Amino acid sequence: MRLFLLVCVTMCAFAANSLLNRAALTSGGIDAVSFATLRLVAGAFMLGALVLLRHGGLRLGGRGRLAGVVGLFLYMYGFSLAYDGLPAGLGALLLFGMVQVTMFVGSLVMGETIPARRWLGAALAFAGLAWLLWPGGEAAPSLPHSAAMLAAGLGWGVYSLAGRLSEVPLTSAAATMVITAGLGLLVQLGAWPVGLAHGGWGGEAIALAVISGAVTSGLGYALWYTVLPRIPGSIAAVAQLTVPVLAMAGGIALLGESLSPRFAVSAALVLGGVGLSVLPKRRA
Repeated sequence: MRLFLLVCVTMCAFAANSLLNRAALTSGGIDAVSFATLRLVAGAFMLGALVLLRHGGLRLGGRGRLAGVVGLFLYMYGFSLAYDGLPAGLGALLLFGMVQVTMFVGSLVMGETIPARRWLGAALAFAGLAWLLWPGGEAAPSLPHSAAMLAAGLGWGVYSLAGRLSEVPLTSAAATMVITAGLGLLVQLGAWPVGLAHGGWGGEAIALAVISGAVTSGLGYALWYTVLPRIPGSIAAVAQLTVPVLAMAGGIALLGESLSPRFAVSAALVLGGVGLSVLPKRRA
């Protein structure tokens, strides 16, 4: 029961990241790159402080660290850039659809035998993403912003795979965040003229970025790294199916977003396909 509650809290935190990021960018108080950097720095301070309090020091090395840093970096900036032009629910659907594609390809690369049911599920999920992005008819989402979110999904998939290698979850999450935040500060220096041209930072947007970094990202990732080694990969994948639904509901209730028929059909295909791929086969 406790593990179930931890998974629920983590999924709510992930959905909240979509809402916080989208709200900050639509307010006009910050640019996408600056939001991602502030989010990283706030998360690094939160996780670093927790590790120092519990363990007295932070070890930056470890299994899967490089992959985790690359994945987190790609996710953070792709995610923020995408939400410059995507609604919260649609962005979350693209993100976690791509996460599942990444996991599927990873299984193939590792030589895992893929049953027919998983191939069918992957085909359905891919068809849903293709339908969502296909031009014509009802307006398709912006392709540049969609590509940024697909890149973020690739990064999150790599980050999640690296998390399964962690021996001390909190320390691993903190080290990954601290290293990635350092890289983010270098990116911010290069992108500083863009932020100035955007008009600077607003207080509300800064607060949303700090909450997203310290709470829903920092503490959320610490929980995710704690939970991942204790649950099968299929259960982790199924749990993440709830995030687009939660983000969509939050976007409609809090941000005034709407549910289009195109998005509804795509969501049914993607979530149904992923569910078919990862749910265990019923035994006689």
